[in-house]
Formats: sequence, structure tokens, C-alpha cells
Amino acid sequence: MPTNVMILGAGFGGLELASSLSERLAGEVEVTLVDQHDDFVFGFSKLEVLFGRQSAEQVRIPYRPMRAPGVAFRQEKVLALDPATRHVVTDAGAYDPDVIVVALGADYDVAATPGFADGGFEYYTVTGAERLRDELRSFRGGRVMLAVLSIPFKCPPAPYEAILLLHDELVGRGIRDVTDMHVVTPQPAPIPVSPQASAAFERAMGERGIAYTTRRRVYGIDPAARVARFKDHDEPYDLFIGIPVHKVPDVLSDAGLAEEGWVAVDPRTMRTGYPGVYAIGDCTETGIPKAGTFAESTAHVAADDIVRSIRGAGALAPGGTGLCYMEFGNGEVGRVDVDFHAAGGPTAPLLGPSSEYVAEKAEFGATRRARWFGA
Repeated sequence: MPTNVMILGAGFGGLELASSLSERLAGEVEVTLVDQHDDFVFGFSKLEVLFGRQSAEQVRIPYRPMRAPGVAFRQEKVLALDPATRHVVTDAGAYDPDVIVVALGADYDVAATPGFADGGFEYYTVTGAERLRDELRSFRGGRVMLAVLSIPFKCPPAPYEAILLLHDELVGRGIRDVTDMHVVTPQPAPIPVSPQASAAFERAMGERGIAYTTRRRVYGIDPAARVARFKDHDEPYDLFIGIPVHKVPDVLSDAGLAEEGWVAVDPRTMRTGYPGVYAIGDCTETGIPKAGTFAESTAHVAADDIVRSIRGAGALAPGGTGLCYMEFGNGEVGRVDVDFHAAGGPTAPLLGPSSEYVAEKAEFGATRRARWFGA
């Protein structure tokens, strides 16, 4: 009988794993892919929505047209999970698969930062990007603060991409000279694994007069007074944009899979401590940043181990690799190729930024859309 594999979550990791198993184990597995949403959105597409390049409907990719052999998609919300018995409960039923792969990503805890829900803006969700887009249309200048509210967070370049693109937006509207811009982060550098990319972002912000503060954290905001609360002082703002606190989905904490904040796995196989239960992507703790291409990399590792467990033989992908396209504004994009397991330590050289990587970034999205959705 075919092995039943249930993948919980249809983001980068879940989609790539489903496609991989469909290709490699045709007839040997039945894959059920579960997600509470009815469509997929690339993370970088939220910047397109934020700056009015595309509408929310244009960036949504429906799951239903998926036609991968042996893969069934179910739009259901995971309500409970017992990893010891491999029992899954959703809002539509209960399942007892042979293999569970948890790929539920990271959730946003907006309430963790006092005042943020009432007086701040985010663009990590499509709804948030639309709300901030509409707010920017009525913005007439003043003090803009963009703060990373905790680490880890998804897509490390995203704060710097947004501030540089916002600079271009304000220049185009003729109000940049009446706007102060400030980026605040607890991190020591924009992209800690890549000194080249960090230096490029810092240089780009400096050239544009964007203030940049490292190793500092905003603990809350006062929407009435319009001040951000630091540990030892307050700082005024007119527009506060935050990268929300990230957390593991509650269903995984309730299941006992995230006792230390994130799901612990063996990075060589992506197995959890429970037989037949894997976890991949942003919900895990592997020492690697949370980003789509790294979730894709963990999917390859898990796929190899599942193939090996079914067929009794096979090699394992090393994992820890990925690439990232980064918007620098002014029509330029940079590319970083990361290998966390390179001999001598992690490598992450920067290519660009230049206009030539704009088309390459578009192709990156198009190839994955074609692979996962056949479009």
C-alpha cells in the first residue's frame, strides 16, 4: 500500500516537498497537503502590493488548480496534533497518516508589542501591506520609523528593502526632503551572514540620508503621544512601521513540539523527536534564517529522508543553502547565494545590485509558480 504523507502547511517548504515527493515517489506515496488558506502569496509580492505595483488579487495564486500526481490539497485549519500517535485534527475531520510533515511557518504576534496593534503598521501580511499602502497615500511628510521588533524574523532583507523603496516613493512624490527616516534593529548588521550585503545596505541607506541604529529594540509605542518606547528613552514618530514579533503557531506549542520556542529537528533529516514526524521551514530551529528558499532547502532534506525510509536507501541533501534577491531601490536588485555548510564556514557573496537581476528575480518566482501550480 502507498505510504500516506500529510504535509501541514503549503508555503515554500510544503509546496516544494509535495512536488518533490510527487516526482520521486509516484505510486509509492499519497500526499495530502493541508493549508487554512485558499491561495499562496510569495513573500516578496507584499512589497509589490505595498507600493502599488500589483493588487492583492494579482499576487494571490489559488491552490485548487494544483495537479501534481498523487497530491490532494485540502483547505482546512489544523486544530490539534498528537505527534506521539501521528493524529491530526482539522476543522473538517481527523487523520492518522503514516508520516506527518509540519510546515506551518511562523505566526505574527502583533499584541506582543504594546500599542503596535492600535497605532503601528506592518507589511508582512497582504492585508497589512494594503493598509500601509493606503496610509502612505495620505502621508505628507514627517518622521518615519521602521523597527524590527524581535529576532528571528522572516526574510532578513525585508526591512531594508522596504525603507529603500519607500525612499524612492517619497522622492517621486516630492516629500522626501520633509521626511526623516530611521531604521532600528536588535541585530548587529542587516544581513549578519553576508558582510558584503550588509555593507551594501548600510551604504545605500547612508547615501539616502536614512538613519540606521543597530543593537536597539523598540519595546512598545504610544499611539496617542506618537512615541516609540526604547529601554532608556522615547523617540517621536509620525508613521511607525514594524516587523512584527514572530512566534511558532499555537497548535505546535500545544502539541509539545516547541518547548524551546521553535520546533527542534535533526537538521540532517528534519526529523523531530517523534517517529514519522518531520518539521521543515520557518517553524523550526536549525540555526538558519527564516526565509522561503531555506524552507525549500529543508524540504529537499526531508524529501530525501522520506525516500530513504520508504525505499531503504538513498543519499541526503546537505541543506543550508539558498539564494535571496534584494531590492535596493532605484530599479536595482542584488542577489546573495548562501551556503551555511561551506568548508571553512558560511559563505554569502553579494552579486550586484544592478538592473540585470530584476528579470532574474521575476524568473525565480515564475519557475516556482510553474513547478508548484503548473502555470
